[in-house]
Amino acid sequence: MEARESLLSLRTGLNLTQDELATKLLVTRQAVSRWETGETVPSTDTLKLMSKLFGVSINTLLGQPRNMVCQVCGMPLNDEGVLSHDSDGVVDDEYCKWCNVDGVQQYATIEDVIDAAVPHMHMPESDARDYLRAQLPHLRRGSQAEAVQ
Repeated sequence: MEARESLLSLRTGLNLTQDELATKLLVTRQAVSRWETGETVPSTDTLKLMSKLFGVSINTLLGQPRNMVCQVCGMPLNDEGVLSHDSDGVVDDEYCKWCNVDGVQQYATIEDVIDAAVPHMHMPESDARDYLRAQLPHLRRGSQAEAVQ
């Protein structure tokens, strides 16, 4: 899906007119129209406002694929209430809402992540621990945590 399609779909999904969305974002109706026709793309600041308004990541607003995992625990991420938010309310598409709360990482070490995740995995505990110990170091936050230990 392209950015213009994503923006149109999100706007109409909330039953907002271009004028109503423009008012909420402090832009003109013409700006909204240009985004939806693909003439232009919203500024970074406007994308942040839209992320808060629609409750989706900036990647989703830009029409990018949603094949992401939390960079702490490896959980698959989507826009259905799993993504975390930064302290300013913008959706953070690198972390789940359990690993990053208001922009603050919740786990200091990979073992802390493993201890929190294992009870939610549908496999024997020893298998889950082995799996996570093999996978987590390959994630962005996991490789940083491992380097600090």
